[in-house]
Amino acid sequence: MYKRSLYKKLWDQLSADKSMVMLAGPRQSGKTTFARDIVAQDYSDVVYFNWDLASDKRKLISDPAFFSKEPRSSLKSRPLVILDEIHKYRDWKNYLKGIYDQFHKEYQFLVTGSGRLEFSRKAGDSLAGRFLKFHIFPLTLAELSSIRRDLREFLAHPLEGLDTASAKGMAEAFHSLWEVSGFPEPFTKGRKAFWSTWAAAYGQQIVRDDLKTMADIRSLDVVETLFAMMPTRVGSPLSMNNLAGNLQVAFDTVKSWLLLFDAFYLTFRLSPWTTKISRSILKEKKVYLFNFPVIEDPGARFENLVAVELLRAVEAWNDQGAGKFSLHYLRNKEKQEVDFLLAENNRPVLLVETKVSAEVPAASLLTFQNVLNIPAVVLVKNQGVKKFFKNGRNNILVITSYNWLSSLP
Repeated sequence: MYKRSLYKKLWDQLSADKSMVMLAGPRQSGKTTFARDIVAQDYSDVVYFNWDLASDKRKLISDPAFFSKEPRSSLKSRPLVILDEIHKYRDWKNYLKGIYDQFHKEYQFLVTGSGRLEFSRKAGDSLAGRFLKFHIFPLTLAELSSIRRDLREFLAHPLEGLDTASAKGMAEAFHSLWEVSGFPEPFTKGRKAFWSTWAAAYGQQIVRDDLKTMADIRSLDVVETLFAMMPTRVGSPLSMNNLAGNLQVAFDTVKSWLLLFDAFYLTFRLSPWTTKISRSILKEKKVYLFNFPVIEDPGARFENLVAVELLRAVEAWNDQGAGKFSLHYLRNKEKQEVDFLLAENNRPVLLVETKVSAEVPAASLLTFQNVLNIPAVVLVKNQGVKKFFKNGRNNILVITSYNWLSSLP
């Protein structure tokens, strides 16, 4: 079992400040294992509840405060109550509000869910101010490594301070992620055959179980067809008009289904960065998958792997309260593009480009860097690469991807 120390540190920070913490992330990314086998080790008394178990459902319906009836090891004990998949309960927000208001001084609550726990959240939500939230993702190079950098030092010098000698050991981890993803079960088994059978059921399970439960979807076959189209759309701006035409459904229908894919961590999408970019694309987002080995095109799969690594970092920095970070891409109407732009407090701080083999910065990267005047890194799949280029007063690092990604804070 992986220690998930990156997320344990986040839990320790947030649970010290709030007695209700929500943990969201993709299905099978390790939330339940993290809660029961890692977080629970720090508590003498633990109550585990899973909405998917019929016996637990009956227990909650008949007695909403069921956990308070469980015996404690001592009078001073502050039990941990793990509420798994509670967001599937129709009245889950009011339920959590009620138990928080009554028991927050006596219990520590950890609420987990395979869909975004802010799904269908509205203004004036009754849970406002009652919880803190963080995310857990499939395994990444940065989590698997022991050379993560300090965040502020990284932001000040994103092209320097790399322990490339230690990072060389991450080549095998990169290969495993490339072949079987970072989802703990297929990653641990490490066999492509197992990943193939696992992946075949993964998306269908979420569409037919979670989406059907949480949303009123009648055309499940069409939704599954839409999701099956996603691997070929990775790396390019996503045209909802085009998808609607292919599926022969309304634009708003495709829009709502894509939002559900995002809400249940089947996909995530990045918006274009437009500030100071002449003739920038304004609306179309780029889509990525968490289970990226389903992507056959090597360039698109490589870009997607990097996107997951960057998203994990951005979400972790936001969750720990380090600032307001966001991830974008650059593209103008002349089709010049850079894969990623990292921003802090709506200010661009770094450009990131991916290349399977090319080891020279592309002309579009040079153009956008001259406009924004920020550092840039080109991540390549080739091994043993580390080169610096000057672009006027700006610097560009071209480097083997895992040597740089494994150091992300």
